[in-house]
Amino acid sequence: MKFIILGCGSSMGVPRADGFFGNCDPKNKKNYRTRCCALIKTSDENILIDTSPDLRQQLIRHKIKKINKVLYSHMHGDQTHGINDLRIFYLNNRKQIDVYADKHTSDRLKITFSYLFKSYSKEYPATLNLKKLTKKIFIKNNNNKVSIQSIIVDHGSIKSNCFIIDEKLAYISDVSKIYDKDFKYFKNLKYIIIDCLWYNFHPSHFNLDTSLALIKKFKPKKAILTNLSPVLDYNKLKKKLPKNIIPAHDGLTVNL
Repeated sequence: MKFIILGCGSSMGVPRADGFFGNCDPKNKKNYRTRCCALIKTSDENILIDTSPDLRQQLIRHKIKKINKVLYSHMHGDQTHGINDLRIFYLNNRKQIDVYADKHTSDRLKITFSYLFKSYSKEYPATLNLKKLTKKIFIKNNNNKVSIQSIIVDHGSIKSNCFIIDEKLAYISDVSKIYDKDFKYFKNLKYIIIDCLWYNFHPSHFNLDTSLALIKKFKPKKAILTNLSPVLDYNKLKKKLPKNIIPAHDGLTVNL
C-alpha cells in the first residue's frame, strides 16, 4: 500500500498562473508544485483525497487508470475544482464513483457540480455517488480491511477533515487548529504529512513554527510539510529542518 502526494502546492500552485516563483528556485524541479491532492494506492483500490484543479495533469503523470473512491477534506476550490476529471473513470466502466464529503462540502458540490450527481439525459448520466463522510471508512488491501479515520479540524473560518490511514499516516493538508481532544490520534504515528504554508502567521493555515511545534508534540517517525507556497524554496526550507522532517514535493511516495 502506498500514499502518493500528487500535489503539495498552496492554492495558486508554484509557479502561479502569472509565472511567479516567489522565493523558489525555478531550476529545482521540486519547486514545481501543483495544488494539494493525494492518492492511497492499495492492491485493490485507488482512493483520491481531494480533486485539485490540477487533477488531470497529476493522474496522467502517475498513470492512474482507475479511481474507486474520493474523500474530500473540505469545500474550497483548490480541493474540489478538478472534480470533472473523474468523469472519464465512469465512462470507462459505467460505474458511479463513490464520493465522500461532509455536509458543507456536499452542499457546495451539489450546487456547483450538479450535473455530476444528477442525470440530465442518456448522454449525460450521473457519474458520481455522493455519500456522507463518516468517522471511519474502510478500504481493501490484499482482501484485508484498512481503516481511514476522519478528524475535524479548523481551517480558518470553516471546518476541514484530516485523515489517518491504517493508524500509520496522518494527512493534514489544510488546518489552522487541531483540537486538544484529538491529539491522541496523532501521537507516535509512522508518518505525519502536515500543512505548512509559509513562515509568517496565517489565519487559515499552519506556518513553519506551528507545524514544527506540533510535530515535536506528536513524535512521528517522519514528518512531511505540504501546502507549500512560493515563499518556501525546497532546498532552503530543507536546511532549516531536523533530519526526520522534509518538505513535500509532487510525486513523493510513502510505503505503508
